[in-house]
Amino acid sequence: MRQKYVAGFLTFMMMAVFVLSACGTDKEKANEKAVENTGATKKNQVVNVFTARHYDIDFSMFDEFEKQTGIVVNEIKGTAEELVERMKREGASSEADLFITVDGGVLDYAKSNGVLQKIESEVVNGNVPAKLRDKDNNWVGVATRARVIAYAKDRVKPEQLSTYEALTEEQWKGKVLVRSSSNLYNQSLVASLIALNGEEQTQQWANGMVANFARTPDGGDRDQAKAVVAGLGDVAIMNTYYVGQMLNSKDAEEVKVAQNIGIFFPNQETTGAHLNISGIGLAAHAKNKDNAIKLIEFMTGKEGQEMLTNASFEFPVNEKAEVPALLKEWGEFKTQELDYAKLSEFNKKATELMNKAAWK
Repeated sequence: MRQKYVAGFLTFMMMAVFVLSACGTDKEKANEKAVENTGATKKNQVVNVFTARHYDIDFSMFDEFEKQTGIVVNEIKGTAEELVERMKREGASSEADLFITVDGGVLDYAKSNGVLQKIESEVVNGNVPAKLRDKDNNWVGVATRARVIAYAKDRVKPEQLSTYEALTEEQWKGKVLVRSSSNLYNQSLVASLIALNGEEQTQQWANGMVANFARTPDGGDRDQAKAVVAGLGDVAIMNTYYVGQMLNSKDAEEVKVAQNIGIFFPNQETTGAHLNISGIGLAAHAKNKDNAIKLIEFMTGKEGQEMLTNASFEFPVNEKAEVPALLKEWGEFKTQELDYAKLSEFNKKATELMNKAAWK
């Protein structure tokens, strides 16, 4: 049966084994107990996943993988920063086989900190196009999400919308809703604009956005959608998958909100909509490397991709995967042509620009 952990749990269990050994427990039995507690077997049919993605569908995918392969998937959860720092600290003794997170910048951060290694699999290369893989294959995408403009269907016509930059125009004064500057999704959007438009132009954009805010940034993406429908603002910047999840929510109020907002993919005549990524990397000191690669192959394969995207409403990375009906309704769209490493490179500058603009 697959076991589920939070960051730090494995370290605690190893310390417990040490104490038992010191108290006179037979050393061999203690070591066997430690292996049992990490879900391993003598055949080593286990893979330890350090994950910063806290989605139920991931848990379900791991269960399906275990059923098909007999390989037990152990989840060790935490924030991306916590997990990367732990992998660095533990070095060769780390139990991590895979690292999963959202955001291309965070994936590059893990790579630059030396906690990942090259994924060598022709299956994975065939599943995921090069533009959604690290140039050195230290990580690959498992799903993507666009950061778009959501608008009130009863007050805004799609033809009034065009680009992220145009949200600073006078017609949107007091009508723009968005999350805080501390939100990673916003930081990566701004980082992408720095990479594409330069610092000066992006600073002007951030200033103009703040001038047009309907309120001080508050809440998550779902809250921005709710505020649009409540009439607090007319447009909001949010990720596409939230709309899909709200439309399929068990909460009738969320469904109603999602039904009353439209989705607009900006910058279709210029640089394209901002597309970010959820990805998976092979840990530098993976002790179950073959099993880890098998899990990557499953998650990026047609079956795994359809299972993932039909529940999360992210976009699949595998072009052979059937796209959920809702995503098909939104149609095809142009995306930014950008090296995901730029999101990490310009993250600090993006935060500085937003702070300078008084983007709370």
